[in-house]
Amino acid sequence: MTIITVRTVGHPAAAEAELRSLAAWLEQDRAVRRHVQGGLGSSLAPVPGQQGDGIDILSLVLSSGLSAASLAAAIAAWRSTRLPVPTLVVQRRDGVRVEISGHSQEEAEKLMRSLLDDGEEDGGSTA
Repeated sequence: MTIITVRTVGHPAAAEAELRSLAAWLEQDRAVRRHVQGGLGSSLAPVPGQQGDGIDILSLVLSSGLSAASLAAAIAAWRSTRLPVPTLVVQRRDGVRVEISGHSQEEAEKLMRSLLDDGEEDGGSTA
């Protein structure tokens, strides 16, 4: 099992909408949804007595049955539907991260695969 987080770069008000869209996209992808559990949340610790912060992070728990290529292709395909194309920061729990920017779907897939193929956490593999 591998855990990654996804954040958007840019205006904070747009982050929640983009992350909700990505979560819905992954849920609709048959090749991905069987192996990914997603959750939206805040990267900031809650403060007692306050309502909380906005959603700025999508956490994904990936099972070992998911191929890195499948998730990479799904995220790259989602980015290609967005205008403007969002920049994403994808990070593993061990701190390794990639920033996906630009318009090239191939480059986005390559970056995601490099992050996931290299990541063996908690005794599991994403490939």
